Amino acid sequence: MLRPASYAIGKWIEPGAESRAIHGPVTGDLIGQAGGAPLDVQRMLDWARSTGGPALRAMGFHDRARLIKALAVYLGERKEELYAINPLTGATRRDGAIDIDGGIGTMMVIASKGRREMPDGQVYVDGAAEGLSRGGTFIGQHIAVPLQGVAVLINAFNFPVWGMLEKLAPAILAGMPVIVKPATQTCYLTEACFRMIIESGILPEGAVQLVIGGTGDMLDRLGAQDVVSFTGSADTALHLRTNPALMRNSVRFHAEQDSLNATILGPDVAAGSPAFQAFIKEAANEITTKAGQKCTAIRRIIVPQSAINEVSEALMARLAGITLGDPAADGVRMGALASAAQKADVLDKLSALAGETVRLTDDPETLDLIGAGPEGAFLAPTLLRCDDPDAARAVHELEAFGPVSTLMPYRDADHAAALANRGGGSLVASLVTDDPQVARQVTLASAAWHGRLYINGASSANEATGHGAPLPHMVHGGPGRAGGGEELGGVRGVLHYMQRTAVQGSPDVIAAITGQWQPGAAEIDAQQHPFQRTFNEIRIGETLHTDAREVTLEDIAHFAEFTGDTFYAHTDEEAAKANPFFPGRVAHGYLLLSFAAGLFVQPDPGPVLANTGLNSLSFQKPVSPGDSIKVRLTCKRKTRRTDSYGEIAWHVTLTNQDGDQVAEYELLTMVSYTR
Repeated sequence: MLRPASYAIGKWIEPGAESRAIHGPVTGDLIGQAGGAPLDVQRMLDWARSTGGPALRAMGFHDRARLIKALAVYLGERKEELYAINPLTGATRRDGAIDIDGGIGTMMVIASKGRREMPDGQVYVDGAAEGLSRGGTFIGQHIAVPLQGVAVLINAFNFPVWGMLEKLAPAILAGMPVIVKPATQTCYLTEACFRMIIESGILPEGAVQLVIGGTGDMLDRLGAQDVVSFTGSADTALHLRTNPALMRNSVRFHAEQDSLNATILGPDVAAGSPAFQAFIKEAANEITTKAGQKCTAIRRIIVPQSAINEVSEALMARLAGITLGDPAADGVRMGALASAAQKADVLDKLSALAGETVRLTDDPETLDLIGAGPEGAFLAPTLLRCDDPDAARAVHELEAFGPVSTLMPYRDADHAAALANRGGGSLVASLVTDDPQVARQVTLASAAWHGRLYINGASSANEATGHGAPLPHMVHGGPGRAGGGEELGGVRGVLHYMQRTAVQGSPDVIAAITGQWQPGAAEIDAQQHPFQRTFNEIRIGETLHTDAREVTLEDIAHFAEFTGDTFYAHTDEEAAKANPFFPGRVAHGYLLLSFAAGLFVQPDPGPVLANTGLNSLSFQKPVSPGDSIKVRLTCKRKTRRTDSYGEIAWHVTLTNQDGDQVAEYELLTMVSYTR
């Protein structure tokens, strides 16, 4: 008997007298008891805010990213323990891979994004500084810092592992402690994964807690520094988001809701073509994966009127080959729905859709099961057809959250987009086409109604990631019915747990706050060439001013001949003068960069290991023969990359003999921690 426990204030709390029975979806037998134990939710919130939050915020983004990666590795080494439990949820191993490996992989990506795209510090710099005064002594900078509350993560039954990890990783990276509340029906799998997190000892005390069962009045106790991140039905989201305390305190509420996602077969795709085959495969997968219990599953299949018969025949043939039964049994392609209640809800929705659709497949309750009996929550894949989608309402408003999808015809690309939009906002809509102009037309007509557009065709089918696969690199969420929220998207998902603030002050003040040097801030003369100093020795603001070098006509001519860059502005005096940008022949921009390197580089071996690139190069003023240039090289920011070296970003400016800036860029070098 499974008895998943809550984890609160550093202790495991077993199910109580009022625990809820969990019946397995495969056999209908009682498999567990969950919840029912009284939890001191105020102490849980206090513990997270006073213990977990400060411990996380004391670290930098890179420190927290390392914790997340270590945790993902730890879970990955023990994932077979989770796969052993997975069939109890009704899911096959293939389904479980999306949940278990998908969740662990998401953590790895978020950790990588934290190391690569966030600073090695405690303040996220959002965009460039804004000049707010003529002389540059007063500037503004947008920053983001961790919220000082707790993130309450409320997850749905269909992804008990991924649903937790894809929220937990961005919140921890942001520096927020979390309280996880999984759906009770599959909470035992969440608890097994969560128990590993605690046993790892990787996260600081108070960083994570788990609620099995109800949350009591926890939401009533949340304030302006807290966040609620929810995945589930629109009705539940509406109930939660209208909590008076959440509204009164403007508590952030991110909702990712089930939606009536659509897929469109482009008008250019011929039956039997590679793109057509990709469309059929994708649609069938989305009907049957997780027994159709995915918030991103395809609910409406929108195809040209002329192709309706070919699509229906191909889809029914593919669905007919799907084997059902015990997800732990060999040969089973589709398992059970999560519960008997879920099965009943799907059957109710099918009855409600019957007035607008024709069922093309057999009775979903007529089953040939492998290794299971009729007591389980099984339904066969079901394909419906709606012949008049313009007049219909239910197919665009009711979702049967199971292996059900509705086929409908369209007249042209604009009509197809309009039908997809009738869903009132979705997490994802997909389009299969080999015509880029069709893709553009549908995108412009429908992108406002969908959180993600997945466009596939013959050229990308072999590597495309799948209509129903939210990736940690891309945002996951959608407008309207889909909840109006957003998750993932790399660093974008982290910022949901942070406060964006505009700070204003002198360049020195902004540099001190952000840990990044700003033009106009104090410069440090180290009395030694910076390329002879280690990563640890170099200080933010350390600056080298070089001697000047004259740029001659011979230099320009030689560079043009040597490189082959004989653009007229560098080789033809009269043509150059006719150009409104130039006073006559001018130096190549890349010649100036080469001369700049020659001015600031120290040639002897030292801690500098490599020049790895430059960013934001701009040329502000042309340099004519006879002009002189000199360089200012300033340490802008420092980022630890490995155990032996880090990255230093240098702010580089080139000025002429009159003190006018002629070029600017950011130079990246890898520098050793030791000599």
